[in-house]
Amino acid sequence: MPPNDPSDLDPSVGARLKRDSAGLVAAVVQQHDTGEVLMVGWMDDEALHRTLTTGRATYWSRSRQSYWVKGETSGHAQYVKSVALDCDGDALLVRVDQVGPACHTGDRTCFDADPLPVSQ
Repeated sequence: MPPNDPSDLDPSVGARLKRDSAGLVAAVVQQHDTGEVLMVGWMDDEALHRTLTTGRATYWSRSRQSYWVKGETSGHAQYVKSVALDCDGDALLVRVDQVGPACHTGDRTCFDADPLPVSQ
């Protein structure tokens, strides 16, 4: 669970967020110029504040229980172009310039590996 320390996130933005029981909001990450969906991450108020103020995509890692800046160790950085909140306040759209693969498996996107069949 993310820390409960106060964040410097603008209170007017924080008031619009509908967080899950762990205090997180889903962040759908999209390549800014092609519209390609790259990955889904999770943000709490602090991760969103860091993303908005540094221009680098920052997430809360549920498995590591810590913040991580995408590309900090891999070099596969996400430079943030824009962030939008959906109409319900329970998801973010983060438009980035992705350097290298977005997925930890080395694939360009996290959705390349396992397409599911759809009946037509």
